[in-house]
Amino acid sequence: MKKSNPTPILENVTEIILESISDGVFTVDHEWRIMSFNRAAEKITGIPRHEAIGRHCWEVFRSNMCEEDCALKRTMEEGASLTNTSTYIVRSDKKRIPISVSTAPLIGCDGEVLGGVETFRDRSVVEALRKCLDGRFQIGDIVSRSDAMHKILAILPMVAESGSTVLIEGETGTGKELLARAIHEASPRKGKPFVAINCGALPDTLLESELFGYKAGAFTNATKDKTGYFAATRGGTIFLDEIGDTSSAFQVKLLRVLEEQAFVPLGSVKKIVSDVRVIAATNQNLADQVAGGKFRQDLFYRINVVRMNLPPLRQRKEDIPLLIGHFIEKMNLLRGKAITGVDDRVLQILMSHDYPGNIRELENFIEHAFVLCRGGNITVDHLPGSMDYRQRPPEEQNGLTHTLNSTEAHAITNALKRNHYNRLAAAKELGMHKSTLFRKIKKLGIVLPQTDGRSKTEKRG
Repeated sequence: MKKSNPTPILENVTEIILESISDGVFTVDHEWRIMSFNRAAEKITGIPRHEAIGRHCWEVFRSNMCEEDCALKRTMEEGASLTNTSTYIVRSDKKRIPISVSTAPLIGCDGEVLGGVETFRDRSVVEALRKCLDGRFQIGDIVSRSDAMHKILAILPMVAESGSTVLIEGETGTGKELLARAIHEASPRKGKPFVAINCGALPDTLLESELFGYKAGAFTNATKDKTGYFAATRGGTIFLDEIGDTSSAFQVKLLRVLEEQAFVPLGSVKKIVSDVRVIAATNQNLADQVAGGKFRQDLFYRINVVRMNLPPLRQRKEDIPLLIGHFIEKMNLLRGKAITGVDDRVLQILMSHDYPGNIRELENFIEHAFVLCRGGNITVDHLPGSMDYRQRPPEEQNGLTHTLNSTEAHAITNALKRNHYNRLAAAKELGMHKSTLFRKIKKLGIVLPQTDGRSKTEKRG
């Protein structure tokens, strides 16, 4: 009796396995065109198989790795497998997805390299858990691990839900508009418009017409009616920035609108009902302005229902490494680059800066570096020439070193905890060699428990 060839059965079994696993798997030929694309790859990328096959892999994945350091390219050139490389892809719906990647050569029966195979795993849930465990609090574009910011962000959902008028105080560049947007996005009004107005940039008459609108003939050149923001933003939120710079006359008009929940366009006698939430902000201390007679007390009490004070960056320097990483991630996505981080010298310089321009100034430094840096780490050569690179006094250097070491020790300790003190797994998560991790543990004085994730038995000696 003639035996049947088992190869088709085995190939079918292999296909069934590939279709069943939760990891995305795809293969490419030597021209980087996708030859196969499993069901999990469809799910993670949001791209159907029939649209992916035949296309270049970078057209499908749009990863930051595609620009400079493609793991699959290295594998095909060197013939060596790579495992657990961290990167991200951009889904078909523009959503950024963190993934871990493993690659290997695709070898035929005769030993010939036919192309490459890559498996990738969605790490969105893991990243969200990591942010939670390492003390990071993130709402929208606001990221922080400082206690002062955590107190603000912890009450943000309740403030957003309340619908009350909010006063945000903080120096220029601390992120007052970001906080206002976060409040709006977390509120029942999130589906309606959010409009930001810089009150200090407009004269009274123009500010009033922008907010309340006007009727034709209200003044010279007013040839037709204009709808103001209080009408156009119905159901939404208006953010009045630098409200402390407004005149007493305008403050009276704004107070009337807030009290009566109605406004009158310029040149009209008919009141229009207002359905707008107002969030005000200032870089001044309004209580002092009231005491000095420069701001109306009655308006202050009307807008000061909930007050949120954003600390300057110099008072939350533990957030600087986190903010640097956040800006690099965001700009990599916007610019299509693969910047991996900043080197130690740059981090030292950025940590020692006083930031009179606060977070906005830090973001400008990173954006400037992105213009000059093609890939890899940002170095001193990529920073603005205006940066102060002078050696700091010993006491400042000691304080900076302590802050850097504390931040690094915090990250390493949390990575060890997440991996049940398995140092090899923690090193992989942190993107460093295990010997580097061992050296840092010793240098930073991190105390490890008697047991770790490699074994349930107690370590000896």
